[in-house]
Formats: sequence, C-alpha cells, structure tokens
Amino acid sequence: MHVSIRSFLIIALFASSGFAQDVKVRGTILDSDTGKPVAARIYIQGADGKWYFPKSDDATGTAFEYKRQAGTSSIEQHVTLSAHPFVVDLPPGKYTFLVERGKEYLPFEKVIEISKSQESIQIPIRRWTNMVSHGWYSGDVHAHRPLAEMPNLVMAEDLNVAMPLSHWVTASETSPVSGNRVKDPAPKAEWIPVDATHGIYPLNTEYEVFTVGGKSHTLGAVLICGQKSVIDQGVPPVRRIAERAHAEGAFLDLEKHSWAWSPMIVPLMKVDLFELANNHCWRTQFGFPAWTVDAAPKSMNLEMTDKGFTEWGWIDFGLKSYYAYLNCGFRMMPSAGTGAGVHPVPFGFGRVYVHVPGDFTYEKWRTNLLAGRSFVTTGPLMRMTFNDADAGETFRVTGDSTTVKVSGVIESVSKLGRVEILRDGDVVWTGSFVDLKPRDGVYSVKINQEISFERSGWMVVRCFESHEDKRVRFAHTAPVFVEIPNKPAIPRKFEVEHFVDRIEKELARHKGVLNADTIDEYNEALQIYRRLLPISR
Repeated sequence: MHVSIRSFLIIALFASSGFAQDVKVRGTILDSDTGKPVAARIYIQGADGKWYFPKSDDATGTAFEYKRQAGTSSIEQHVTLSAHPFVVDLPPGKYTFLVERGKEYLPFEKVIEISKSQESIQIPIRRWTNMVSHGWYSGDVHAHRPLAEMPNLVMAEDLNVAMPLSHWVTASETSPVSGNRVKDPAPKAEWIPVDATHGIYPLNTEYEVFTVGGKSHTLGAVLICGQKSVIDQGVPPVRRIAERAHAEGAFLDLEKHSWAWSPMIVPLMKVDLFELANNHCWRTQFGFPAWTVDAAPKSMNLEMTDKGFTEWGWIDFGLKSYYAYLNCGFRMMPSAGTGAGVHPVPFGFGRVYVHVPGDFTYEKWRTNLLAGRSFVTTGPLMRMTFNDADAGETFRVTGDSTTVKVSGVIESVSKLGRVEILRDGDVVWTGSFVDLKPRDGVYSVKINQEISFERSGWMVVRCFESHEDKRVRFAHTAPVFVEIPNKPAIPRKFEVEHFVDRIEKELARHKGVLNADTIDEYNEALQIYRRLLPISR
C-alpha cells in the first residue's frame, strides 16, 4: 500500500529551555511497505562537517556508535539503530541525513534544515528486493564487533548470519586463550537466533601473526569459523590447527590473499574459503594502497599509481589470485568479511549470499556456503544458474566437449557497468550496460549465454557498477567446474611460478627465525607447487 512519506520518519523539534541552543530531534525509521519501525544505519552530518550520533529513545532499544578513520578521506561515522524511536540533539542549521539498511533497501539521503520551530520531516526507507523470498541469505564471516552488539547489527544491516570473532591472537605460538585480544568470555558453540532468519554463530578465531619470538616478523592471517570448541594452540606450525578445526566441523577462511604466508597455508591447511570481498573493501575511500604491494607480480598487470594499488588494482589482485588458486586445483569457495570493528567500514558492507532453498537454518547455510551455492557482493545482487543449477556445481560430461548455459538476473540501485563471464580466469563474454535506464530506482539485466568447454576447467560470472568517481562495487559468483575425460585442467605457468617465488622468498626470510617443523611446512607447500610446473602451460 502507499504510505505518506511524512509517516516514515517524524522528527519533532523542540527548543530546549534556558539559553541552550540545541534542538532535541526525535524520529522513527519505518519500512515503507509495512509502515512498521525498522532497524537501520544512520549518518547525520552538519554543514560544517561535524558528525552527530543519535541514541535510542526507547528503554528497550539500542544504538551503537561506530567511529573509525584511516587517513583524511576514509571516514566512517554512523550509528546502528534498533527498530525504535531515536533522539539526537542538534544546533539549528542544515544537516545531511543518510539512512541505509544493508543491500536490499534504497538508501535515503536528504539535507534537512533544523530550526527551533515545530516541524516534521519526510524520509522513507523502501525495500527494493527481498532476497530471502528467493532463498538467498547473507553473511559476514569476519567481524571484530562485540558479541553484545550483534543482535542490533544483524537487524540494522539486514544480515542473516554474523560470525564475530570470539578469539584473536597476534603473536606466534600463542594460544588464542592466553593471548586473546578479545576481552569478552568465550561464548557457547551454538547458534544464537535473533529472529527466524537472522542470527549469530559466535565461536570463531583469527590467527593474525605479526610477531615471532617477541619480535616483528609478519606471517599472515587465517580465520577458523564455526568452531565446536575453543582452540588452545598457537601457530605456526599450521597443519595441526587445520586438522583439528576440520575434524570438528569448522571451516577455514583465507582472510586476505596477499599475506606473506597465504600461498603456503592454502595447500597445507586445506583452506575452504577465499575472501573475494575482504576487509580492505570499504564504503569509504580505499585506504591501503601501499600495503603488501611487493607481493603483487608484474605478470598480473595490476592498476597502480606512485602510491601503490588503486582500489581497482587491489580488488583485481584478489580476483586474479583467486583465479590462480583455482587454476592450480585449489577449489576454495568465495566469502566476504568486513573486519568491522577495526576498519572504517560498516558490518556487512561486503557480504556473501548463500542459496538455502526451503526453511532457513544455520547448518544449511554453512553447508551451502562451503558447497559454493553463493555469490559475493559489495553492491549488486545476482541470482545466477548454470545449466539450471546453482554455482558450486561440478558437471561431469562423457564427451570430449560441452557447453554450459548461464542464466539469471543482476540488479543494483547504482548504474551497472559491465557483466563478464570468465572461463579459467579469461573473460569469454562481456556485456556493457552503462546506457541501461533504471525502473523504480533499480537497474536490472537478464543474462542468457552459452559457454563452451573443450577441456576441464571452471567458470564464474562477475559484474561491476559504473561510478563516475571510479569507486569499485562488484558481485561475483562462486565457480562451477567442468570435468571432461582425459582432458584435465592445465595450470598456468606464470601463476604457478608466482606462488613458487613467494614461498621461496618466505623461506629465505624465515631462515633462523622459524622452527624446523614450520620450515618443513613451507618446503612441503613449495613442492606441491613445483610439481605443477611440468604440467603447466
């Protein structure tokens, strides 16, 4: 039904007593379809650039401030509000109000002039799609926000599965128990429902090793998600941790592709997931151009400036690294993690959507995440099928060639740029949609293509929004695999050489620093890659 805009967010303005200049602003954010209060993320900025942070105006409500900044342009200043009235004190003047709720609501942004006179403000927030109605449920597998904030966050960001870190250790050979940087007590290993389709799995660990033997010597990071028990061992070596985690049903996420140890842990830990949307993908300006720039090979031809990676260069580095691992036979599925709590990015800004037909449960979501029935996004939404099956499928054929039918719809509230289908890392089809016109504020395209395979390989679909400021917002399916008898996939020589080179450099750097068992793990991983060289092209 149609509801007047004035009923969405009613802000009553009152002049306070005495000589105080502030105006007490009250309001409620409502869903335009239901007319009911809805949780959301809100930004309020004055004309002078100052930020203001509302509080809940209900004894049962919650409001959590989030203030993070990296450099001068990467500034994230917001409040996540529960579905209750809020209140904020503002001096008279003009303010930009921005309200967002995950990926499935149209953002509302409006300049509002606050005066001492009584007035009401018209601000809608409208759901433009409902992915749950199609069986798609979103998640963020990497968050540093406190567990106590999670019920508020999953609703304000409309995120179905949250996996906050209960343990975080940054020193080598240190137990996540004794060296935990998370001060809250360890939670129980059980699903915490917030409602029927939103909840939290709270027992998760990050090993992010910056020091060895008390001295600066960065190794890297890996996430252990969905644990059944607290892990009380440090790393390195790493294999024993992975074996224990997998034995009890947990899964491993490659937090970032460019960490020093990443090429080693992928085969040694049998990593399950690759964060295509990692915690350097921000709503604000990209902030780490120089970080790990030495790990990027010239063969990838990444976009750079004299400061290091551009935002596209960084994302492209991750995509091409993922494709290189797939070409080497490591079937990691894509994931997304914001690292919210550390970086200037909202929780769930990058998220992974998982297809869960039928009734939702965390266990079904976890199973299908690991099976690759999924896509990752920082903006657009996708519902793609391959031969009428979900991503993650393996097609085993009997002939010496085959074709795969790619179908689906891609939608965004921002202008779409290009859609690409890749086979074995090469773009084999591109569609440009920069001239597409929106309908009801949404850009939508349908894809129907057939891609041929002459030998075994894999395929993905990815898309990009078109932004005049060159910001990068993308979505990317999990791969599908094609297996053709007697025609195996062939690794690419320059990609294998890249991983060999990185591990050899790490072995030289670790000499006299790491113990013999850990050096053995690096050497074992090195041999795995070296065995691929004779069969690569």
